[in-house]
Amino acid sequence: MVLHPEDCLGNFKQAGAQKIIFHYEATPSPDQIIRQIRELGMEAGLAINPETPTDVMTPLLNQLDSVLFLSVNPGFYGAKFIPEVLDKIVAFRKAHPTIETGIDGGIKEGNIAEIARTGVNVICIGSAIFQQPDPGESYRRLTALAEVNTP
Repeated sequence: MVLHPEDCLGNFKQAGAQKIIFHYEATPSPDQIIRQIRELGMEAGLAINPETPTDVMTPLLNQLDSVLFLSVNPGFYGAKFIPEVLDKIVAFRKAHPTIETGIDGGIKEGNIAEIARTGVNVICIGSAIFQQPDPGESYRRLTALAEVNTP
């Protein structure tokens, strides 16, 4: 998460990035950022905050490889999950079943099954793994819960 992602794209490419997912809210010109990412030979993804309506992505979808729904208000590691985002994901997946769709923020053992049932392709997990006494075991439990509930 950075402001002015256009200032970082070349550095990310040089570091070996193959895909850049940037925040819709971080730039007034998301189409320009997508074009710059493509010119660098990388895939482009767009992340949106919980309160951002999904229709802002509509004119950009044919240029994107993926979308990422934030299910927390950005900026705080371990922030509270916003369940209403799941309804947005279900509606988006129904309208756009072929675009890779991810979710990031507040994912825990208690909600990962419901998240997996939305049909997301990617679930990004932070504190539920890395702030646990045994991160490997936490990862295995979360993976198992998601796989059992994947449509």
